[in-house]
Amino acid sequence: MLQNGKIKGLIFDCYKTLIDIRTDERSWETNKRVSDWLLYHGVRINPDRLREEYKWKVIGRLGNSDQKHPDIRIEEIFAEICADYAFKKIDAYWLGIETAKAFRSASFRKLSVYPQSLRLLEKYRNVPKCIVSNAQRVFTEQELHSFSLYDRFIFTIMSSDHYIQKPDPRLFKMALDRLGLKPWEVLSIGDTPENDIYPPQSLGMNTILISDAWKYG
Repeated sequence: MLQNGKIKGLIFDCYKTLIDIRTDERSWETNKRVSDWLLYHGVRINPDRLREEYKWKVIGRLGNSDQKHPDIRIEEIFAEICADYAFKKIDAYWLGIETAKAFRSASFRKLSVYPQSLRLLEKYRNVPKCIVSNAQRVFTEQELHSFSLYDRFIFTIMSSDHYIQKPDPRLFKMALDRLGLKPWEVLSIGDTPENDIYPPQSLGMNTILISDAWKYG
């Protein structure tokens, strides 16, 4: 995969590349768990209302953005919901963060690490690596820590930090600048051509799908 020492840095996607995940954010069961959790933190909202408030607030945030590929911070959405439905004094900022984590936990149906990706990381442990992901830092960083993945990368760039998401090539440009390498010295690895292959290619980077990269592990 790293031919003749030409590749000096690796960019990994996160989900469906390093972490295998399946969530169900729209289900009544997921929203019921969060609704019950919120009741003990000073917020009263039923599961159906929570689901609809979340949906329309996200649509509104994305629709009002001037970016071609906008993203949100999920904790800000939940902070607004908590403030709107609080029945006692709350710290909406803090509760938004904690609700985002509770929502994530309630939505899990599957969460594991691809062993093939772990072998890749070990094989190329001495090559500088970073993550560029369409992800919410509020819980993704903790998920990376939980699998002892976070410290394997010199930095992480997550779409929620910048309110833009892939395929916006600016996220890859940020990674390139922080790596301090030339485009042809970097290889982007991911599962989605539209997000992980075409954008870095437009900047002159090398690319490979994770399914093909696993063959080199």
